[in-house]
Amino acid sequence: MEQWTEVRRRVLTGELSKRAACREYEMSWQTLAKMLTHTEPPGYRMQQPRKKRKLDPFLPIIHEILQADKLAPKKQRHTATRIFQRLCEEHGYEGAYTSVRNAVRQWKQQTQEVFLPLSHPPGEAQVDFGHAYVDLAGEREQLALFVMSLPYSDALYIQGFPRECTESFQEGHKRAIEFFEGVPTRISYDNSRVAVAKITGSRDREPTREFLRLQSHYLYESHFCLVRRANEKGHVENLVGYGRRNFLVPVPRVGSLTELNAELERLCRADLERTLRGKSASKRELLAEERTAMLDLPRQSFDARRVTQANANSLSLVQFDTNSYSVPVKYAHREITVVASVDEVHLVFQGELIARHARHWGREQYLFDPVHYLALLEKKPGGFDHARPLKDWELPECFTTLRRRMETEPTGLGTREYIRTLRLLESCSLQELTGAVDYALDIGIHDADSIRVILEHRRESPVGLFSLDGRPHLRAVTVTETYVSAYQALLAEDVR
Repeated sequence: MEQWTEVRRRVLTGELSKRAACREYEMSWQTLAKMLTHTEPPGYRMQQPRKKRKLDPFLPIIHEILQADKLAPKKQRHTATRIFQRLCEEHGYEGAYTSVRNAVRQWKQQTQEVFLPLSHPPGEAQVDFGHAYVDLAGEREQLALFVMSLPYSDALYIQGFPRECTESFQEGHKRAIEFFEGVPTRISYDNSRVAVAKITGSRDREPTREFLRLQSHYLYESHFCLVRRANEKGHVENLVGYGRRNFLVPVPRVGSLTELNAELERLCRADLERTLRGKSASKRELLAEERTAMLDLPRQSFDARRVTQANANSLSLVQFDTNSYSVPVKYAHREITVVASVDEVHLVFQGELIARHARHWGREQYLFDPVHYLALLEKKPGGFDHARPLKDWELPECFTTLRRRMETEPTGLGTREYIRTLRLLESCSLQELTGAVDYALDIGIHDADSIRVILEHRRESPVGLFSLDGRPHLRAVTVTETYVSAYQALLAEDVR
């Protein structure tokens, strides 16, 4: 470059002639002409690409293979090595592998899709699910991450659920909308089975009933991406990865999902303080501006749940989501309505709540409430010590003492009477019954009827003193003292 500059300066300023420059710098006339034409060396330039003599006849075959791969499963597409093997085995290719690899790379670069930057009006949202691992109560579990983002302000909200299902989908919306303090005017989704029952056209969808219930409550407009076009909601797609990398690294160690979700919500609030490149204000300020374009929160809270029907079998168990939940034995062989939320499963018969269980997210588990089987055990007391629902039932020590007295003392009434006592739990709490049993043992009573009377007596509220507040007209009333001896005189007259 130093010589190039010197030659140009001397020749173009007239200090040196062209012929003298060629002689002094020992260069050809063509080289000097190139120096005088260009301010810097232009480098080597080919007028046309170099021919790949051995590969050129096989390029249409390579392109055909790569084009067909677009319709194949992602994990079963050709690599450059596999294309090279096929060219050698099926088409007699005798060239080098490097040429094939370069041709494959060049084709992929030229056919990569180009995306259009989009503008996002305030008030619109995008929703997606991702997955991440968490050490939950000492066990490593894979959770489904619900993510809602607002592209205008770039605010995001993340919550973890045992898996992606109707209940977690609805609960995630409920929490996110309350977090943003407003309802988005439009929400974009992929074609998840939770939301879409049937694809009826390019843009037409038949939503599920529970999705329509959610939409009817919050009154937002829905938008579904084209099939295999998740880039239409690329904002939330990117934030799923952002949240996983920044909120869940290292792998969190928590005792419960409640603890994890509380921490995720705290991190989402802290994230609102960031100001992104190209944004005029922080996320929090933009979110406050965006709320003016969002819908107001409904007056009533949304009930995130799934409702289904199931039959209680001969073991008084109702199967839901591969797990079995108990109901009182009198409802065996009946059709039961199952109302399931993220945290609980409610079992309803003819509009009456008959059982409530904590939601279990495992598979093929049995969840018993021992009280549900006491009525049956009263008829079959011989199975009391072998009943599976009572296997892990831990009762206070006073119940062991009560049973021993009922079964061993001469005045005891046996196991059946003990079961009758436990059946009082059908209408009271364990704490209340424990207090009644302790008191009964202290005064030497150990039968079910007496314990029931004690329990009912403790529940009775004492009669309060009569108050004259608000009754000023009664203050002037005086009641004289009653003399009981006057009644004795009347009795004496009756005797005569």
